[in-house]
Amino acid sequence: MNKTIYDCIREGSFSCQCGKSHSSSLKELIIEAGAIKRIPGLVEKYGGHKVFVLTDVNAEAAAGTAVCEHLKNAGIPYSSYVFPQTNLEPDEHAVGAAVMHFDTSCDLILGVGSGVINDIGKILANLIGKTYMIFGTAPSMDGYASATSSMARSGLKVSLNSCCPSVIIGDLDILCAAPIKMLQSGLGDMVAKYVSICEWRIANRLIGEEFCPVIAQMVREAVHKCVTNAESLMQRKPDAVAAVMEGLVITGIAMSYAGMSRPASGMEHYFSHIWDMRGLSFGTLTDTHGIQCGVGTLMGIRAYEQIRQIVPNKEKALAYVAGFDVEDWNEELRRFLGTGAEAMIQNESREGKYDKAKHAARLELIINAWDEILQIINDEIPPYEFVENALKTVGAATKAEEIGFNEYEIRNAFLMAKDIRDKYVGTRLLWDLGCLEEVADRLFG
Repeated sequence: MNKTIYDCIREGSFSCQCGKSHSSSLKELIIEAGAIKRIPGLVEKYGGHKVFVLTDVNAEAAAGTAVCEHLKNAGIPYSSYVFPQTNLEPDEHAVGAAVMHFDTSCDLILGVGSGVINDIGKILANLIGKTYMIFGTAPSMDGYASATSSMARSGLKVSLNSCCPSVIIGDLDILCAAPIKMLQSGLGDMVAKYVSICEWRIANRLIGEEFCPVIAQMVREAVHKCVTNAESLMQRKPDAVAAVMEGLVITGIAMSYAGMSRPASGMEHYFSHIWDMRGLSFGTLTDTHGIQCGVGTLMGIRAYEQIRQIVPNKEKALAYVAGFDVEDWNEELRRFLGTGAEAMIQNESREGKYDKAKHAARLELIINAWDEILQIINDEIPPYEFVENALKTVGAATKAEEIGFNEYEIRNAFLMAKDIRDKYVGTRLLWDLGCLEEVADRLFG
């Protein structure tokens, strides 16, 4: 594309070689030292007369208090709500609290925080039709510039339409001082794109899902820049921190350009969602989204190493599906995930991916396209050791056991990831081939 992300933001939209016009609602991205001082001017630039500041107790200490001081010193009136939870969940209760505490005399919403605050802020802004800005306090996740919010609804992790911020502000003085776990999370969420781009291309080949090579390349370049700066990221060097923050924004914009989450998430994200859903139902331990995605990426790479060795066997796959009992499987989902399983079961009743006739048709497509599928995997999936070394360089976990998951939780996340969304991912390919359980056995016992 030969354009920087700042060119794309400034132009607003562009006609792509894929035949579509891509656009994002993000109007301005500022990543620089001392950026907090620019908040009053940005509020005025985007028509704000009174600001509603939305934050939590963690981000309030990191930047929220200082943001309010800058507004006060500039003579800009504001109201604020600080979520009291130290481990805030993005769910119905959090959105309800934000709505109920919103000051209706405010005409601009300013989120101060990272993933959860941004997701809630985008939903609030979308609901009430106000301009939204986010002051990011950590380069920890890729949702800053997306027009969706990752939420827990009735125990199920869902991606809800919300809005893209008009402005994203990252002050390098604050970003570089973020907890190391947040920096690790940002890199974990970026390496996930190796799997997501691979699966996007496979879905394009098998089921005709729209794919844009320009968007994919934009994401690949952002990931490369982050991974090659891993050592400097661990040292909190501003250029490396800026590269990760910029990369996370780029992938969010890529989702807006594509009109879906394909450029940024695949089965590696679904492993994380499964662990989160189990945590919501049973109080089991979870880690940050990005760290779980980094671990999930390595699990996904291992899975694709196994897929490379498969020779599709039509009779085996048809026999496997003939013996698959949907009701028995639904009971497994309920046992492991609790209430969140019901929404997944309802999704399947609408989608019908377990329908035997649909499976037979997909299997023919898979067999006919197998050489192309293997080429896509070879093109997109890097060696396991390459990604592992990048994550280890910043001290991030590389195995699910390191963040507290046991063999039962790891194996079930692998088996159940195919049920989260109606998105064709690697574990669906393994199920279609009749190889899902045997690969799970080899990888996880």
